[in-house]
Amino acid sequence: MKNFQGYLDTVKLTVPDNVRNNYPFNIPCIQNIDKISFHPKVTYLIGENGMGKSTLMEAIAVSLGFNAEGGTKNFNFNTQATHSNLTDYLRISRGPYRMKDGFFLRGESFYNVASQIDKLDKEGMGPPIKDSYGGKSLHEQSHGESFWSVFMHRFGGDGLYMLDEPESALSVTRQMAMLVRINKLVNKRSQFIIATHSPIILAYPNALIYQLTPEGIAKVNYKETDAYQLYKRFLDDPHKMTSMLLDDSEDDEFE
Repeated sequence: MKNFQGYLDTVKLTVPDNVRNNYPFNIPCIQNIDKISFHPKVTYLIGENGMGKSTLMEAIAVSLGFNAEGGTKNFNFNTQATHSNLTDYLRISRGPYRMKDGFFLRGESFYNVASQIDKLDKEGMGPPIKDSYGGKSLHEQSHGESFWSVFMHRFGGDGLYMLDEPESALSVTRQMAMLVRINKLVNKRSQFIIATHSPIILAYPNALIYQLTPEGIAKVNYKETDAYQLYKRFLDDPHKMTSMLLDDSEDDEFE
């Protein structure tokens, strides 16, 4: 495993001057990204809302052959064509290994993926797809349970897994359990790219963490991240932090 070099090596972004004022190229962070190198195990994208994390994740996923709304490479549906053309300006450099599995998980469009699975199973063109997700329709489970079914049953190893804010459906306990699951899959020659706000999910050891800001993208250490520092400040003294947050005179600190 120590010689495993991953499935995705680098992504280069070249933005021509004639599109710089158009979405999504007018997002300051996107304008200032040149090249991203990925860890063969786990790479994180973090940053405030509006920095372009999901837009970048989507473009990379589409460039690799995944459906823009999520799922495996076998999914080919379009609920609403809202994805950007950023993918047209990316140059993907793959690693030396060929993935046998893969999944693009998006919190915002996971409902559409679950609906597509049910639709295909009703058409009965082959073995039930839901069998690969635990044998039960994802719509017959809670949001968190359906996410967990994907992690536990659909992710099999030897693959690239792209997760966009997976914490949106998971309890704190499940977020910690997710680190265990990630580690098991990493030990089965898997590579992860994860956009998250969760300091728990962000804690996988020796991972690459990229902070997205209006100035571009930069590597940061775990304890330097806003997710870690702000959560730590709050938990160290929740009374003080709550007083600050609810005091009108302190509003500007968090705006």
